[in-house]
Amino acid sequence: MSGIDTRHSSTGFIARMWRAVSKEPVLAILVYALVVLQIAHPLTWVTLPALVDWQTVLTLAGLLILTKAIELSGFLMWAAHRLVHHIHSERTLALLLVALAAALSTVLTNDVALFAVVPLALSLHRLAPLPIKRLVIVIAISVNASSILTPLGNPQNLFLWQRSGVSFGAFVWALLPLCAALIALLGVVTFAMFRATPLDLSSDVEEHRVDRTLYDVSVIAFAIFVALADAHHAGPGLAVVAIGFLLWRREVVFKIDFLLLLIFVLMFIVLRSAAALPTIHAAIAQLGIGTPVRAYAAGALLSQGISNVPAAIVLAEFSKDWRALAFGVSVGGFGFAIGSLANLIAVRLSGEKHMWAPFHMISMPFWIAAMVIGWRWFDGNRRFDRRSKISLQLQAKSPF
Repeated sequence: MSGIDTRHSSTGFIARMWRAVSKEPVLAILVYALVVLQIAHPLTWVTLPALVDWQTVLTLAGLLILTKAIELSGFLMWAAHRLVHHIHSERTLALLLVALAAALSTVLTNDVALFAVVPLALSLHRLAPLPIKRLVIVIAISVNASSILTPLGNPQNLFLWQRSGVSFGAFVWALLPLCAALIALLGVVTFAMFRATPLDLSSDVEEHRVDRTLYDVSVIAFAIFVALADAHHAGPGLAVVAIGFLLWRREVVFKIDFLLLLIFVLMFIVLRSAAALPTIHAAIAQLGIGTPVRAYAAGALLSQGISNVPAAIVLAEFSKDWRALAFGVSVGGFGFAIGSLANLIAVRLSGEKHMWAPFHMISMPFWIAAMVIGWRWFDGNRRFDRRSKISLQLQAKSPF
């Protein structure tokens, strides 16, 4: 009987695990892909962890803990509601929410920015009638556009930053032109999409308390952790952060998105295993992404099919030009909703039906415009580099 009970218990556990996994489409696809890969081209299980970029995963874990602490302090909602009381029109509110989402996503990741700003927009919609679908769409585009700027903005930037070996400041400087151009474009789009209709938000009198101690400690710890990650010491930094919060405010650690960490680990294993297959390796190698423009185009296009985080992981095996890849997968976050997980999160948070058609009516033209902006930047830099090289060669040949 004990053997039968054990088998039933094991079967029940597996069934419960699969039900939990199947509720998350991305996780379910990765688990299924891993099983298929292990059947078609088996690797010993002990070798799979070596496929994971643990420096990136450890950095992401630390950032998730610290951003969750800032979120739980209540400061974000307090500041947001203080700001909106100075708003007098629908257009100004839209521009403010876009700017707020943009600012938050540069330091708190695009997903965290959405969890702060979209609920704020929904609460304001309950106070005054707002075009909530359009608001959620421009907020989603905003976090994708502004998170380009820093390694903290999104997972693909974090991965490429750790892989590149460049400093935090150098990464920001390299991505600044694209980020500035896209934010400017979004500002024009937002201004055109919303009217100067008067708004009355005076009924928003809800009190929002801030845990100042938690906020102050989190901000200081955030700065220290980023400095440690910049020096490639994310492991020790994570250990201190995790142990400190477990002893002091354990709910901060327990409430982070562990699913995102698991998805990231599985992405490394599945995508690097797939890229190592001879047929896939040969197919991607034939694309010839050795030049910056081709690497950029590959990132922007591949993201439309598998999302920009997996695209960055796959293409990094074939191109060492981290800047071209960063530009490409950043642009790839627009277009189809699957281009960035942030798009799916924004639509899910909105709770609105029939969102996909209006979302793509705005995101697809924005993607095309972003593609052109990125391509012109790379093409202009290529011509500049060529002229500089010719000039240096002529100077070297000159007798004077």
